[in-house]
Amino acid sequence: MPRHDLELGDAELGVMRVLWERSPLTVREVLDRLNDQGRDLAYTTVQTFLTRLERKGCVTSDKSGSAFVYRPRVSRDQVTRRRVGDLLDELFDGAAGPMVLHLVESGRLSDEELSQLRRLIRDLDSRRP
Repeated sequence: MPRHDLELGDAELGVMRVLWERSPLTVREVLDRLNDQGRDLAYTTVQTFLTRLERKGCVTSDKSGSAFVYRPRVSRDQVTRRRVGDLLDELFDGAAGPMVLHLVESGRLSDEELSQLRRLIRDLDSRRP
């Protein structure tokens, strides 16, 4: 199994989101979904993105029918973890605390997310000796 290159550009990430939402899909189906989202892309552009993503090990293709069918090879969680880790390293010197504090202070967390954060903190506190 090839090593996954999770360094994704914005357009590649958009293609991955479509595939995570619903797959397997052909190039045409990915194109149609991206166009439905307001992107104006050519068929060959989407085909190029999918080829790059396959080279990076992020998607896999199957040509059992008349068209290539693509499905994700990496999960949304894998990409999220990598990107959050990169962001932590780049902006917060690898420390998660300052990032969490920034998110709380900026008001970017919903009430449900704040409740979930409180539960996680309580759970962590209860495990400490």
